[in-house]
Amino acid sequence: MEFANTIIYVDDVEETLDFYYQAFGLRTIEDDESGQYGELDTGNVKLAFSAHPFAQSHFKQSYIRSQPKQPALGFEIRFYCDNVTQSYDKAVAAGAEPFCSPAEKTGGQTVAYVRSIEGTLIALYSRK
Repeated sequence: MEFANTIIYVDDVEETLDFYYQAFGLRTIEDDESGQYGELDTGNVKLAFSAHPFAQSHFKQSYIRSQPKQPALGFEIRFYCDNVTQSYDKAVAAGAEPFCSPAEKTGGQTVAYVRSIEGTLIALYSRK
């Protein structure tokens, strides 16, 4: 078995793809042109977004939607970056909600958290 990708269900795929480009510099590599699905170039494992109606066409069970005005869901996406403070500031300027300011942790790693426009919690980490 091989991990293929992570898909986050969102209200507006195109707006979300644009946000991730503006905030983190991640480029769209696949877009189905219907606005229902798109993938970002994040390395070996892709980060994708799907519109809620498209997701619901695959299964009929309900799920908890991530919403920026509600508490964050119990998971995070983690990005390594060369300069956590600079990446944090860029993400916030692009519309991310500041969650935890950059701070140095035990072992010398710098870590910060933001919430994306669709409500996903994103960790920004320096490499050791």
